Amino acid sequence: MRFLSEGNAFSLKVFFLLFLYLLSNNFVIAQYITAGDLVYEEAFRRNQLINYQPENDYSLLIRPVYLSKPYFQKDSIEKLIKENLNFTILPFRLVSQFNSNRPYGWGDLSMIPNVGFQELFSGGIAGNFKFIHFQIQPEIVWAQNKSFQGFSDQFSRGTLLARFHYWNFGDAPERFGDRSYFNGWWGQSGLSLRFHSVEIGVSTRNIWWGPGQFNSLTLSNNAQGFPHISLNTIRPLKTFLGKFEGQLISGKLKDSGFDGSQNSELNELYFEEFNGDYKYLNGLSISYQPKWIEGLYLGFSRTFQRYSQFMGNSFNDYFPVFEAFQKNKFFENGNTLQYDNNGYDQQVSVSFRLLIPNKGFEIYGEFGRRDHAFNWREAILNPEHARAYLLGFNKIIETGQKYRFFQIRSEITHTQSSNNRYVRYPGLLGGYAWHTHNEARGFSHKGQPLGVGSGIGSNVQTIEVSVVEGLNKKGILLERLANHQDFFYRAFGQNPEKKPWVDFSLGLLWDHQWERLLLSSKLQLIRSSNYQWQSNKLSTNDFSSGAHKTALFAQLNLIYPISKN
Repeated sequence: MRFLSEGNAFSLKVFFLLFLYLLSNNFVIAQYITAGDLVYEEAFRRNQLINYQPENDYSLLIRPVYLSKPYFQKDSIEKLIKENLNFTILPFRLVSQFNSNRPYGWGDLSMIPNVGFQELFSGGIAGNFKFIHFQIQPEIVWAQNKSFQGFSDQFSRGTLLARFHYWNFGDAPERFGDRSYFNGWWGQSGLSLRFHSVEIGVSTRNIWWGPGQFNSLTLSNNAQGFPHISLNTIRPLKTFLGKFEGQLISGKLKDSGFDGSQNSELNELYFEEFNGDYKYLNGLSISYQPKWIEGLYLGFSRTFQRYSQFMGNSFNDYFPVFEAFQKNKFFENGNTLQYDNNGYDQQVSVSFRLLIPNKGFEIYGEFGRRDHAFNWREAILNPEHARAYLLGFNKIIETGQKYRFFQIRSEITHTQSSNNRYVRYPGLLGGYAWHTHNEARGFSHKGQPLGVGSGIGSNVQTIEVSVVEGLNKKGILLERLANHQDFFYRAFGQNPEKKPWVDFSLGLLWDHQWERLLLSSKLQLIRSSNYQWQSNKLSTNDFSSGAHKTALFAQLNLIYPISKN
């Protein structure tokens, strides 16, 4: 009883101090930036080019970013609370999306591919008690999830099998059920112990590995955050060789449970149901900034996933990221059948980011591979096998007005399989695509790829031109998306009448801050050529003509920080 009384007294004390603190209206801003944040992360990245500071010398190859300096002024009440427990009120965020007649867009946390309206709400608190840090920031999502014109059932059996090949070896359903969608999740929450520059803890936060601004080959903010244990740096570690950042994770992934197609008859004929098991994910990412080359960052990431039913209790079962890279290391009786039957799906990527602050310029790239090479010789001679890549840049140009700049940024993401597939696999069908696997199915969580969100085997090119001033921005966005190219060449590669399904879009961007309220918006017009690989009624082999579709995508992001900047 004495313990309970002391606990109640402590709780009342904390509540009273917190109440006074809220009345003081001087809150503490969260000291990290959510991975892939539409506003703050872009501004932080831009500021590295405009006003380079050693204390902000993060590689951005491992995110979220933990800020070394808080954006607040301390007062006496804050100090009083900090003696026991320090609280932070996190910004309230409301993200609204609208798709007129087909899903479009990616990189939106817990939100799903949707037609109609969709809303995401998040907010919460964060704090610390000495070296114990916590954050409670759930995400609530509601989506209208209307039906739409999807993949047709009028194709030949061979074409249907080709389409379900990727649905059965992945997890990317056309539609998330047959009714409106609602989901509540822990979102960007976590509990950790911090010691100097190192942190260990459990979290459901989104993780982003790689230098990309719009996509990542491995982990991004495209899917809902998954529960994981993490050992990571929270700021660069300085050594005599340069600076290092790193993260080691073990996580739990779940399948969506939704069928691939909206057509129930097709699903009954061709779709392979999920087994109901969860997948264990182990990942490692390391970045290195050489001491002798300022602004250069080099990165390496590796992930393994497999269904838990295949797991044992050895060290390699829990930490396969430390295994050898060459397949010949796992040969038994002249083959790797025993190893392959373990159900492993692995990906590896290398990346770079080069900043030239005095020119306001950065260039970056990422190259990934989703299959082991037989040996180092095969890896060097045949780098095209099972590869994907990403390239991008960011350029800041002075306008002559203080704090106002032109920003030009662009990125290409290519996940379509190379022509190597025609040599490596029988016939002209090819094998698997990026983020798919025969045993582990999709490199995904709850029905969305963990990395590239623009589609399985798709290619996308994006360019943005804008005028920026602080967090304010006005600009235009041009985008070209070649959808599901691996499927197209598997199903229609020898059919002269069929052409790739390509989306061309023009977007208007407008971000503005009024004191505390911050608005970030996008209005995008999408024109699809050969939508869903449908042909015009007048189409022939000699004069091919595809079906076209026009759609509208709108996004409104409202952020209201309770704290005073």
